[in-house]
Amino acid sequence: MTSSNEGERRPTGCGFLVKRTTAAKLPMAYRFAKDYIQGMCGRVIQSSGPLRYAVVDGMSVRDSRVHNYPPRWNAAPSQELLVIRRNHRTGEVSLDPLRWGLIPNWCSDPAGGRKPINAKCETVRDLPSFRDAYRSRRCIVPVDGFFEWKAIKGQRAKQPYAIDMKDGSPFGLAGIWENWKEHTSGEWIRTFAIITTESNELVADIHNRMPVILTPADYARWLGEEPDPRDLMRPFPAEPMTMWPISTRVNKPENDDPSIVEPVEPATDAA
Repeated sequence: MTSSNEGERRPTGCGFLVKRTTAAKLPMAYRFAKDYIQGMCGRVIQSSGPLRYAVVDGMSVRDSRVHNYPPRWNAAPSQELLVIRRNHRTGEVSLDPLRWGLIPNWCSDPAGGRKPINAKCETVRDLPSFRDAYRSRRCIVPVDGFFEWKAIKGQRAKQPYAIDMKDGSPFGLAGIWENWKEHTSGEWIRTFAIITTESNELVADIHNRMPVILTPADYARWLGEEPDPRDLMRPFPAEPMTMWPISTRVNKPENDDPSIVEPVEPATDAA
């Protein structure tokens, strides 16, 4: 499945020009969320405290600025999420809030353009929207889980699923980030996108793509200065993961509470 959120159209000024009169009247987070139902990966869980993310798998991460960051059970594009980055000049690794939806650093005007939330591992090295960030501004998005939607034959609505690790531990998604300067105010806006790959055996039952999940042993290399660690962008093994159907309440990003991940009976194909 090719997602229009994965940055494969030719950029117009910045992002990708979209004409949707009715969608323009919706809140931005909700508009991005509706787009996600057609694509992936566009909804994640960040319910653990920042300190847990900061010390995940022994990484020494500075997180002094985000101690009071609220838990997110249904984090959506256009919102700020916690992201792990490495300063190549100082070597310092930090945990910072960045906005989900990449604005390329060469962008002249992001207004009216779509900010890609995903980048395909097959093309992230080459597409103008992603290649500079991939070479020098890779990041890790620590999550407790993510969501996917399964098409049900004969039904308009899709069945959402929650996906996480069997042991409940947080894990890191491969991402890229960018700096963009607002020309009028001079404010720096930091944004990111999540890289996707082919699904593993578990996720393939509901979708043909999934986010790139990094193994802990590869975190340092992903954040390092190597320009093209392409071998790290592969499907994560299915065995440590689990997946279950959840309520369609997750379709609306304002529904952001622990009940989102409670299991339900899955929808079945229409007769």
